[in-house]
Amino acid sequence: MKKNINLNLEENIYQEVRRSVPKGQVSSLVNNFFKEYLKKKKREELIAGYKSAAKSKVVKEEDKIWEGSIEDGIENE
Repeated sequence: MKKNINLNLEENIYQEVRRSVPKGQVSSLVNNFFKEYLKKKKREELIAGYKSAAKSKVVKEEDKIWEGSIEDGIENE
């Protein structure tokens, strides 16, 4: 489903868009811009979350516990 939004642009940006973007393709351009923007924001948030978790003492302690259990139950052949 598509939704309509109103955008306020600076006059010089509006004129440049009118000259540069074929009629009927502005919505597609804006939609694609927001898709890429949101993808980038989510990636940045994930990276920040991973960095925060990597600094966490609780996570480091959990890693130590799991590190010892990785080979539990695996016999050498």
